[in-house]
Amino acid sequence: MPNPYAPLLAEIPVQRRTAEVLGGTTAYWTYGDEDAATTIVAVHGFRGEHHGLEPVVAHLPGIRVISPDLPGFGETAPLPGRAHDLDAYADWLRAFVESEAPGAVVLGHSFGSIVASAAVAGGLATPRLILVNPIGAPALEGPRGVLTRLAVFYYLAGARLPRALGDALLRNALIVRVMSVAMAKTREPALRRFVHEQHDTYFSRFADRDVLHEAFVTSVSHDVRAFAPRIAQPTLLIAAEKDDITPIEAERHLATLFPDAELVEIPAVGHLIHYETPAAAASAIREFLAR
Repeated sequence: MPNPYAPLLAEIPVQRRTAEVLGGTTAYWTYGDEDAATTIVAVHGFRGEHHGLEPVVAHLPGIRVISPDLPGFGETAPLPGRAHDLDAYADWLRAFVESEAPGAVVLGHSFGSIVASAAVAGGLATPRLILVNPIGAPALEGPRGVLTRLAVFYYLAGARLPRALGDALLRNALIVRVMSVAMAKTREPALRRFVHEQHDTYFSRFADRDVLHEAFVTSVSHDVRAFAPRIAQPTLLIAAEKDDITPIEAERHLATLFPDAELVEIPAVGHLIHYETPAAAASAIREFLAR
């Protein structure tokens, strides 16, 4: 499917780079000019990689965005000698930002919102924090908690079956499509096809089933609430009114837990703000940074 955001993205210079972080090699992409006044480090969600946030990047010309692949996903290898739990991901993000973009604004989407919040609460220096589709309540208690419980068994089976069978199950194209259909809210046929193609292409680019299972357990065992009171930086929450992972009522409560936070609610979209309404998300980000 044609990428509806490709024309905008083509106007932004991009470079692929690598950095040695916590003993492993992190692949990351820089969008925009090196001398831009503002730099954002953008952390993608579970099973995704840097491509997923490109629609938002496309609507942020003039802002430098650094987008790494999380360890174990995309082109970044797993962290050597460590379980991929929240402490590991938070340590990795702190080390990456301190090495490649000290002083940058930090942005996290979905699972990335947990990683970013944990890192900032743990001492990562950043002037501001942006959370898109933040995980503001336990995933098992969300509007589709039943589906999340099924996902628990799915990832557990993938981890315990013989390796070849488990890997095939976790990368099964039909199951990936079911996940995509469940999350998409747009009624525009072309946009829906684009979303599904993105998931078909990038949702299975994980290193191995062990990393995937560890990351999944981490994603459903934590949420942003635990870290919000310890984050003093101005924080922007961009939430979706139809999010099946965290209901909007929980996002409104989450905003009250931060010392300094504002909440922007985007209607008629679910957990795929970055694909379906990136222009609205980028507009909220620009206004937040301008203040």
